[in-house]
Amino acid sequence: MVGMAGNAMAQDSDPALVGELMGFHGTETIVSVMTTHCYETTGLDGSYKSAAENWYLRNVGFLELADRVIERLGGQSAAEESAARDYSGAQIMSAYNQAADKDRFCQGFLAQVDGGKLDIDQQLPKILEQAQAIASE
Repeated sequence: MVGMAGNAMAQDSDPALVGELMGFHGTETIVSVMTTHCYETTGLDGSYKSAAENWYLRNVGFLELADRVIERLGGQSAAEESAARDYSGAQIMSAYNQAADKDRFCQGFLAQVDGGKLDIDQQLPKILEQAQAIASE
């Protein structure tokens, strides 16, 4: 790891890519916020909890990759990370609040999570490729 720290310092800072990589965590926030909200508003339907847990298990490696590459690119402040997560949560709640049929929205969201449509490799494939390339340098 000490050798990697030296390489990390040599890596150019890329705030735009760091922001894109935060999208991995934004997706995590979207899944977490909406599955929790739907779980609570559907009378504690356990399928939402299971979907969130399964999403996490499928995507944890991508999240860890993003963290490593973000650090290598100069990192992100706690305030910036918090703002990115807050933004993602607000966006999904806004979509939910605008939905005419809240139950249908939750059911559709659950289907997307269960079906893998919200997995990082599906949502952000180009950024994932970039992150993998940087991590393998």
